[in-house]
Amino acid sequence: MRRRVGLGAIQQQKLAAEKYKDKGTDLQENQLEQMTKQMEVFRVKLEEFAMKHKEDIRKNSQFRKQFQEMCAAIGVDPLATGKGFWSVLGMGDFYYELGVQVVEVCLAANHKTGGLMELDDLRRRLIAARGQSSVHQEITKEDILMAAKKLSIFGNGFVVHKLGKGKYIVQSIPGELSMEETNILNAASNTEQGCVTQSQLIKDLGWTDYRAQQSLDKVLGEGLCWIDKQAGDEPSYWFPSLFPGRNAQTTAAT
Repeated sequence: MRRRVGLGAIQQQKLAAEKYKDKGTDLQENQLEQMTKQMEVFRVKLEEFAMKHKEDIRKNSQFRKQFQEMCAAIGVDPLATGKGFWSVLGMGDFYYELGVQVVEVCLAANHKTGGLMELDDLRRRLIAARGQSSVHQEITKEDILMAAKKLSIFGNGFVVHKLGKGKYIVQSIPGELSMEETNILNAASNTEQGCVTQSQLIKDLGWTDYRAQQSLDKVLGEGLCWIDKQAGDEPSYWFPSLFPGRNAQTTAAT
């Protein structure tokens, strides 16, 4: 007959398992401590780099973009606190001022755009609003995206949506875009005219007739697009912020 494992052996096995568990916990804590120290070293070095190249970061938009990418690569938010990198560099006010201007430009155009504005169009309008100085021209799309992050304090009234292929839409009206609305925007942004039809959504997105029409009626009812019933065999739904060429003309007229 096989001998049963005694109580003492069971207790020894239990003690051994607990020791292995404690050892594993110690190793995890040591690894976390080492990673924390490394991240702190990265942060300090990044601050030193920022101070050394302070003027380049402030005056050169391309250099500033690369610095933002460096920060993102190690998970550092330059605007996380009042003593963030941008404040140290004297750039904190620049981004807060730019954020206010984003709000002003978007709200002023809401009656035309339906509360949606393409990032390129927003940049053109901001440059026109800020003046013709060469210094004022030095704002990039990355600068606008950085400033827009701070607008999250207004809730979902100001949100940046990525449409793919490097395209962004800034939403300046309360409410969250549904998946259907986002898909329609994506489809419209991929056309030269900035518009969609029901049959296009059925073909490109695989939607049923009912789903496509219900979704189009919803975005139309929310004022996000215009409808043209004389364009052809079926109505076309146009998004003002995606009109080709019109944005630059509108900006110049403004």
